[in-house]
Amino acid sequence: MTAGRAAFDRLLAQNRTWARAMEAERPGFFAGLSGQQRPRYMWIGCSDSRVPANQITGLQPGEVFVHRNVANLVVHSDLNALSAVQFAVDRLRVEHILVVGHHGCSGVQAALDGTRIGLADHWIRHVRDVRARHDHRLAEFPRDVQPLVLCELNVLEQVANICASSVLADAWAAGQPLHVHACVYSLKDGLLRDLGMSIADGKDLPASYCAAVERLFVRSRSGLSGADACACGEPHVVQPEAEMAVQR
Repeated sequence: MTAGRAAFDRLLAQNRTWARAMEAERPGFFAGLSGQQRPRYMWIGCSDSRVPANQITGLQPGEVFVHRNVANLVVHSDLNALSAVQFAVDRLRVEHILVVGHHGCSGVQAALDGTRIGLADHWIRHVRDVRARHDHRLAEFPRDVQPLVLCELNVLEQVANICASSVLADAWAAGQPLHVHACVYSLKDGLLRDLGMSIADGKDLPASYCAAVERLFVRSRSGLSGADACACGEPHVVQPEAEMAVQR
């Protein structure tokens, strides 16, 4: 047996162990799960293997609809992401969409450094565009802090992109209750933080985006002390089942 096959077999064994444990803990779990999908949340995050949506939020399978790609982007030419958003909004009727970046994102770092990767350069160019838009203000910060700030700026930009999409415009015009939240996850402490940009109506987008960007730079200037700092600060810890319910 090759080493590659052995690793794959271990994965299958772990799956069987997990399935047995779940069924023992919650009899009928999989029968109920296969019957329908009604999540309250959609998570749009990075493909990074260290940022799993369910574990971070403490939600069970079936409770969060997930779309992930490098650097958690939602751009108007990406039919994959937009189709996932439309399915979540129109079919699953989710109530909250979370756009979640994470500190230590390799895509953000590559965009900041101008690193050549290959085909992915075309994708990461969207993050480079965010960097270029705010380049004069990013330059105010030490080099080790800039990735934290750009990571959060990128999240705000993607929230703006989603809110400007025809999918959300149609949903809000029809009176559908739907909130979009900007969040960042820290690998250093496992906490999900609210970046202070939550949109419940497209008319709020311009003012909310500008205010969130300004707050980010103010917090960053006043609170950053190096690579271990969190650009978004400490106060806004997201609790999906508690704080988000207030937004409804």
